[in-house]
Formats: sequence, C-alpha cells, structure tokens
Amino acid sequence: MAKTQTLSDLLGITLPIVQAPMAGVQKSRLAVAVSNAGGLGSLPCAMLSDDAIEAELNALTQQTNKPYNLNFFCHTPPSVDPVVEAAWQKLLSPYYTELGLDIADIKAGQGRKPFTCATADLIEKFSPPIISFHFGLPEASLIHRIKAWGGKILASATTPEEACWLESRGADVIIAQGVEAGGHRGMFLSTNIEEQLPLQELLQAIRSKVTIPIIAAGGIASATDIAKAMANGASGVQLGTAFLLCPEADTSAVHRQALSSQQQMETTLTNVFSGRPARSIINRVIRELGPISTSAPAFPLAATALGPLRSHAEQKLIGDFSPLWAGVNYRLCQNIPASALLTELAKGLPKYC
Repeated sequence: MAKTQTLSDLLGITLPIVQAPMAGVQKSRLAVAVSNAGGLGSLPCAMLSDDAIEAELNALTQQTNKPYNLNFFCHTPPSVDPVVEAAWQKLLSPYYTELGLDIADIKAGQGRKPFTCATADLIEKFSPPIISFHFGLPEASLIHRIKAWGGKILASATTPEEACWLESRGADVIIAQGVEAGGHRGMFLSTNIEEQLPLQELLQAIRSKVTIPIIAAGGIASATDIAKAMANGASGVQLGTAFLLCPEADTSAVHRQALSSQQQMETTLTNVFSGRPARSIINRVIRELGPISTSAPAFPLAATALGPLRSHAEQKLIGDFSPLWAGVNYRLCQNIPASALLTELAKGLPKYC
C-alpha cells in the first residue's frame, strides 16, 4: 500500500512548520533562517515595491537552497471616496492637533497591492517553489502560470465555505486561519466577523469538506499547541506571532515593547489600522475609536491618515497609533533565534512528520 504523501513531502521541507508571512515586521532574513532550519520561511510581498521584491528574492535565494514561500494579497484596490476620507480625517483630527501635526500634510504611502500579471512577470524568473495568498486567489490564468513553473499554492480560509472555494479553484493546501490569529483575517467570501471560528472548531469544520492538506494557524505558540492541532487533523502548522521577538525579525521597538510588557494587555479584532479586520494588541486608538469603526475607509486606505500619527508617536517609543499585530497567545513569544524556536516547536510534531 502506497504511503500517503505528507505535507513535508509535498512542499519539500523537513518540518511541517510554516513561518507566517508578516508584512511590515519582516523581510528575507527571517524567511532564510526558518527555511535553513527545516521549516518553510515566508516573505510577505504585498507591501513591497517591485524593486524591493526582486532585491529580497535575490537575497533569499543567495542564502538558502531550501524551499521558501512568497505571500501576496488578492484584494480589489478600492477607489478613494472623498466623503468617507473626509469623515475619517475629521475623526482623527483631534489626534493631529494633540501631536502638533497638520492633517493637510497626509500623503499616500506604498500601501498594499494585489497579485497581478505584472507580479507574475517579475517573479517567474525565480520560479518560486511556493506561493501563498491572502483574501482569496488571483484569476485562473495566474494560478495556471504558477503551476506551470512547478509552484505549489497555499491559501488562507477562515470558513469551510472559503476552504471549498479555494480547493475548487486550484489551491494545493488550505491554511485554516482560526480567529485567534494575529494580523489580518484572510476572510474573502464574507465580511461578517461573527462567522469567524476558533482554530480547533475550524479544523473540524473543514477537514471533512476538502481533500487537500490543511495547515492550522491561529494562536499556535508552543509544541503543545502544535500537537493539539496535528491531533485534530492538521497536516502542518503556521505560526507568525511566535517569531516576532526573534532577532531575525524586523519588529519595531514599540511592537517588541508591547509583546514583552508585563501588563496583561488583551488582543482584539480591529479595522482602524487598515479598513479590514485584523488582530492587534489593544492600544489607545483602538480603545477610543473602535475596535470596529464604521468610519474607517475601505482596505487598505484607512492606513494613510493614521501613518503620520503612528510615525510621530513611534519616534517617542509610544505605540498609541501603531498596529501591534499579535495572536491571542503572544505572551509566549521568546527572544531567541528562529532556529532555536523551531527546535522547540518541533517537539510537538508526531514522529511520522
């Protein structure tokens, strides 16, 4: 009887542990460290310019010959609504006054961009072995292109319906993102956050609906968490928050400060930083505006007006306006090298992996 292919075999990795792509807090250095240690390192590309993507890919491929993952978004960029933008800026104006900033100086930043034909043109010469997507999948022709160079496709699902949709459109692996996960929810078929399930419930709901492997994500921070997810039907796990204090991460000083704080700070889903629900440690702007604000412009436009407030406060090591992305178990973060963290986490894997 033929042995069932494991996730490790499918992706060509030693350990079925994926480092979640975390835009804004990491580049290739963390991905290289994880891949070289036997896991799957990930490079978040949605906030990088084309030149930066190419530079990071060159750095990554020069430092590891192991499989790696490039992550992209699949949202539809919205048009700026002047009425919504004016209301959002009015809501934020007292903070500008308090900090001595001029709200008229707001300038659009790099923002977040979706995966397009031009993106595929840029990365195809590298033939990246694994591509992951957040907020759905790109058009079918781009899926075919990735598979033509031998790439495997991972995609995030937050409901059983999303998992089935992804499998039917070419995903090779489902990332089951439980509501405990830090950062942006991968939801794309619904905007109702009440439908978001805890990880173990999501695994149970998905595993009988799809035939492809499932990676568990959300609140996983220890070997014990990994063992539980694997026992509940996952073929592998994805962790992001657990790596935020590693020296290879580019986590900001205020973010590290919040993750290491002795205060019992909670996390919540909020849309005030980008316009989409994402899990962050609760700070001043979340408490005072949200966590869910009906005034926030559509993703990713809400971030533009918050940018100057964030930059000004962070210069003083204040995180009042910063997205402090973190999963619910962020207190288990350790300031240790990524390779050492992987060694600890691997103790939760079943022996057949």
